[in-house]
Amino acid sequence: MKFYAPALLAALCLSACKPPASDEYSGRGEAADQTTGPSTPIASPDTIGAFWADSAQGDRIIYGQPGKAPYLALSCEERADGSDIHVTRFTQADREAQALMALIGNGHMARLPVDATFNGTVWLWEGRYNAADTDLDVLTGPRQVELTIPGAGRVVLNPSDRPAQLIAECRRSAAMDAALQ
Repeated sequence: MKFYAPALLAALCLSACKPPASDEYSGRGEAADQTTGPSTPIASPDTIGAFWADSAQGDRIIYGQPGKAPYLALSCEERADGSDIHVTRFTQADREAQALMALIGNGHMARLPVDATFNGTVWLWEGRYNAADTDLDVLTGPRQVELTIPGAGRVVLNPSDRPAQLIAECRRSAAMDAALQ
């Protein structure tokens, strides 16, 4: 052991003279784009007493508690070749972020893409899905649904027939438009 100790000590001293390769590399070129990372996740809202209500805008329902900012909105939007269900989660999103919205309930599970969309004031989570998409069936049953977007908390959607009615009406409208073409 005594024989190897001086050799080991010499090797350690020589290696300490030269910085690691990663430090050398960063000194040779421009630094990579420095991003601050995602925002701090928000707490899940308490949805006791929350319910779906009709909006002043036709073909749109809003979920929330009376007198407070809404948690979610669903609307039916006509396209030239069908109809979409537009989902808006009313919580601030990071600029141009993308995520998967998880929905669990009514014997279904779905993961739907959502994008941070600028509404003129803030970035909100939004997604548009073909009304015929069977992943939307998670919203059409009589039981509670849990909706989660990473960083935007979990929203418990209390049982209601309103989402099922809106989706059914939107699907009928799309089917009637298709039949007329």
